Amino acid sequence: MKNVVIGFLGTQLDAGKRRRWRPTVSLTMHDHFKIDRLEILHDQKFGRLAKHVKAEVETAAPETEVLLQVLDLDDPWDFQEVYGKLYDFARSYGFDEDRERYHVHLTTGTHVAQICWFLLTESRHVPARLIQTGPPGRDEGPPKFDVIDLDLSRYNALQQRFDQLSREYSDQLKGGIETKNPAYNALIDRIELVASNSDEPILLLGETGTGKTELAERIYNLKLERRRVKGRMVHVNCATLNGPDALGALFGQRRSYLGQAGTERSGLLREADGGVLFLDEVDELGLNAQSVLLHAIETGRFYPLGSDHEVTSRFQIIAGANRDLRVLAAQGAFRPDLLARLNMWRFRLPPLRERREDVEVNLVFELARAERQLGTQVGFNAAARDSFLRFAANPATLWPGNFRDFSGTVRRLCTLAPRGRITSFMVEDEIATLQADWKTARGDADFQLLRDVLGPAAAEIDPFDMVQLAAVIRACRNAANLSAAGRALFAVSREKRTTQNDGDRLRKYLQKFDLDWDAVTA
Repeated sequence: MKNVVIGFLGTQLDAGKRRRWRPTVSLTMHDHFKIDRLEILHDQKFGRLAKHVKAEVETAAPETEVLLQVLDLDDPWDFQEVYGKLYDFARSYGFDEDRERYHVHLTTGTHVAQICWFLLTESRHVPARLIQTGPPGRDEGPPKFDVIDLDLSRYNALQQRFDQLSREYSDQLKGGIETKNPAYNALIDRIELVASNSDEPILLLGETGTGKTELAERIYNLKLERRRVKGRMVHVNCATLNGPDALGALFGQRRSYLGQAGTERSGLLREADGGVLFLDEVDELGLNAQSVLLHAIETGRFYPLGSDHEVTSRFQIIAGANRDLRVLAAQGAFRPDLLARLNMWRFRLPPLRERREDVEVNLVFELARAERQLGTQVGFNAAARDSFLRFAANPATLWPGNFRDFSGTVRRLCTLAPRGRITSFMVEDEIATLQADWKTARGDADFQLLRDVLGPAAAEIDPFDMVQLAAVIRACRNAANLSAAGRALFAVSREKRTTQNDGDRLRKYLQKFDLDWDAVTA
């Protein structure tokens, strides 16, 4: 088969006969690589130089056919132009791989041209191997000559390295916890891709205690490591920004604002310049602040209070919310245009009750964190550990505060552990305390919940039935379907029954109050 080499004319390196090394001419100086045809691409204005180089190659290697191809480039550093013209050249070339073996000389041409050659050969628009040449060493031996292999399928080690790096980023977002829940792991993998490749806003939704703040900090650290941001992360608790000083805290304030001397503030948006602005509890932000914030996010410009001059601040947005912003927007409590801006990437963090298989690994994580904080090693007795895990993973344990409740529980147990050992008695006492706290917190909320579902008829429900019915409604709303809710509600008694039609038991209970699945989950 014939060897064909295609390459750009080196307008600098190939010029002048006194040069020690000229890349295009040196191609013929390698006995192990015979060139049957050399095609030199050049701009028309360098036609004279191209003819000189052609003549020298033909003199040095008479067996090599040299063809000059005119390829005019208005700007050889314009990626779009260079790639487009090389692509057109490849489309019209007429490669014959049955008779000819093709090579691209990568040494000549701008860096942009070299990148374009690489892309076109790797994608096989140009079915060729790459040749890289270089000047001879100090011993004045032959010029350097290397063939670059682009068969990427052979580089398994590289692929494994990229896969390992991606896993490390995902582990970083999970705080080093080896989570097992498939849905949560898939969610983290998707967030890792978004955080690594996009600067658009990220919206984290979820109940209180699901870890939105911690995840936002980890996303910021990942962006910092991937060099997508340079500045710091500014944490804004939007629930505290509804008073008269809200706009000043966000956008800054001049000393002479309102015609009297006061404190001058740079503003949280200004402090986030070049970094990340984390809008925690953005669903609590007032409508007036939402309007000004939207303009600042879209343009990167805003007026500090009392100033006639705009300031500039470019930042990326991570927002967190406990409530569904779409529902708030429909109710007129959240601006739809701001929602549309924040909703580019939306992720819902699942509550702890949907991640029962992650209870044990989170317990290990919390124990290690407590040990660092207390400066002493703490562990469970075997029976105490089993008892705590049964309670924590039980479908009947709803964990209303999610991981915030879970973390607080472990810290209390570790702090009170005598000689660093958590006993069964301590676990039982902590479980009783949790259940009492949760029951008290639900007390006033029970009547409100029943009134939302039953309307005025809620006033006719006995206090005894009110507690039970409210618990049933909450379980239904936290379950995917009637059967799943039944399994959670009858988790203990179902083990003692020969038949376990939990959905039918739940359906009959709801019928006592003229309710069905659709009514309680609406």
